[in-house]
Amino acid sequence: MTSAIRFPAAVLLPGTGSDEVFVRSVFGGPLAALGVPLITPAPGAGEGLAEGFLAELDRLADRHGTLLVGGISFGAQLAAEWAVANPGRCGGLLAALPAWNGESGQAPAALAATVTADLVAAAGVDGALAQAAAGSPEWLAEELGRAWRRHGEGLEAGLRAAAGRAAPAVAELRGVEVPAGVGGCADDPVHPASVAREWARALPRGRYGETSLAAVGRDREALGRATVLAFLRAL
Repeated sequence: MTSAIRFPAAVLLPGTGSDEVFVRSVFGGPLAALGVPLITPAPGAGEGLAEGFLAELDRLADRHGTLLVGGISFGAQLAAEWAVANPGRCGGLLAALPAWNGESGQAPAALAATVTADLVAAAGVDGALAQAAAGSPEWLAEELGRAWRRHGEGLEAGLRAAAGRAAPAVAELRGVEVPAGVGGCADDPVHPASVAREWARALPRGRYGETSLAAVGRDREALGRATVLAFLRAL
């Protein structure tokens, strides 16, 4: 029955150190099945990463009107931040792998971003990639290899900017009254599923969908499907 529903354009943002290629591999198929136009902005460089994405959401809302916004990890947090500030222009939220609420503090993803930034500062992008690949599944090492090199010299500053940026607090999420799908991975220690479930509980029309990193390794769209199906349950 969902095919009869007209959805606004979706603008989905990548996580820190990631890129629009990965976002499209996750969400392209699930959203195409619903006939939803997908816009995936490329990340900017360096410390202005967050402000650049938020400005792009403003620009796209001026062009398209109401937007379905979201993203993965830090991209999900920025989309939620924009949704809090733009209640009249946000028609829905697709938040995959949110990493923290409020101040980042000791959140695993914030600590990981800081450690990675330190590694990039000490060893350069290629040196950091070599160390990251040694402890990562092959699919993730391939994603990092492409995306980190695209960020290049701006990678370190972007990681630090993301690690220090507050996400919407639970009280702010309670004011986002649009349909919201929140996706988590049960086996992801960097983006705890407990955070995603807390987001879904806080959002007035939030629903939670779950998959696993193991499943994403086999099929990137597993995360997109879990998030989009949660969104459809929220309608």
